[in-house]
Amino acid sequence: MQMPSTNTLYTYWNTIRGARSAPDRKDIDPTRIREALANTFILELNDEDKFSFRLAGSHLCTSYCRELKGRSFSALWHDRDQDAMETLIRAVTEDHAVALVTFQGSTALHTKTSFEMILMPLRHNGSSHTRILGGMTATEEPYWLGVQPITEQRITGLRLIWPDEMPREESMPDVAASVVNDVSFAPAASSMAMPTTLYGRSARRYAHLAVIDGGRN
Repeated sequence: MQMPSTNTLYTYWNTIRGARSAPDRKDIDPTRIREALANTFILELNDEDKFSFRLAGSHLCTSYCRELKGRSFSALWHDRDQDAMETLIRAVTEDHAVALVTFQGSTALHTKTSFEMILMPLRHNGSSHTRILGGMTATEEPYWLGVQPITEQRITGLRLIWPDEMPREESMPDVAASVVNDVSFAPAASSMAMPTTLYGRSARRYAHLAVIDGGRN
């Protein structure tokens, strides 16, 4: 986690959940995450079994130059990344993992910037399948951000974290395979994981995707 707002949100989520796999929606006190609130969002499962924004902070809406409440979360992602994002969401809602994702956002004018995003399970009416607490922060803020809306985004790296358990590494190749299932890459690139280093941590490179091995922290 490189961004202060991501660390703030994760630390708060981890504190209020206690011994549970996920905190309850009613446990969240916005005043406790004031410094991260503008980058925070809550997703809810809609009638089409897809996640949409229930709440979205002001910095997020500014990045997309529109109100995100009620809009589809899945629709933000490039078509070739949507299977991977659905796999990540299942890991969060069903396995109670925390997903840390880096992605590149592009505008209609082909300007680009990078973001860090975190997704964490959240209980609502006893279920962890219908709500997700998240945060999204630009790793840099170019002059055009907030003037040119982000219209397309591609995953560049991901990490799954199980706060109370050892990582279930069998999930990672499945996600990686979904992300690199791109006809613009040679078959050999998507079938072989190359060792690399990202943010000082051991990682595996699958074409354009860097997968950081998960863990407890």
